[in-house]
Amino acid sequence: MLKQRIQDDVKAAMKAKDKARLATLRLVTAAIKQREVDERIELDDVQVLAILEKMIKQRRDSIAQYERAGRSELAAQELAEIEIIQEYMPEGLSDDEIFVMVDAAIADAGANSMKDMGKVMGQLKPKIQGRADMGQVSALVKQKLTG
Repeated sequence: MLKQRIQDDVKAAMKAKDKARLATLRLVTAAIKQREVDERIELDDVQVLAILEKMIKQRRDSIAQYERAGRSELAAQELAEIEIIQEYMPEGLSDDEIFVMVDAAIADAGANSMKDMGKVMGQLKPKIQGRADMGQVSALVKQKLTG
């Protein structure tokens, strides 16, 4: 499981005295544990991927803000955290693979208007989660459904 791999890597980072990696991995484990406690569930890999994806998005937003404020050292730290978190993400999909999956989901759902977008996204999310930017996928689905 992904969660176990992250916990094992926390131990390895402790032994290696890799403070930056350890700090990032502790943030990840804290986010996972927080969600498990809040919802009283044991997270599976898909749910852990959703947390990792959210953490990456938050850091990208922070980088943009730090760069606007001229804080390049903080932006660099956020970028380093993104690189560590991305090690746990599955290999990304190519644009062509995403187009094929979107077309297949639209056909499977029998979608022909924006009213059907929820059905299409519902089919795509489990397949694409963590492998592509869901915002871009959503925009592509909108584009295809509106003409």
